[in-house]
Amino acid sequence: MTKTGTPWGAATVVERVSVRQRSGQKHFSSVVELLETAGGERLVRFAYSTGGAARRGPVTLRAADVARLRNALDKAPALAGLLGLGASGGDRLDDGGE
Repeated sequence: MTKTGTPWGAATVVERVSVRQRSGQKHFSSVVELLETAGGERLVRFAYSTGGAARRGPVTLRAADVARLRNALDKAPALAGLLGLGASGGDRLDDGGE
């Protein structure tokens, strides 16, 4: 399992989906990750990636990219459930009082 840093401390990447994108000659991917802290809290991170390095800037998806994201989430059921995009809707994130 891959470890990563978050504002809430270290977390483990539980599931990760990636949508390949292109704009002109630029190639990049949008990434959605399900993370879990040592205390069991689940987090969802949206990022984009160029050359394998995740960047946390704005993530922009075209309608066709959203369709590909939905398809990719078929392979990440826990993440799909938290986002409410799975077949069952699964667990939903609450606002955590924040």
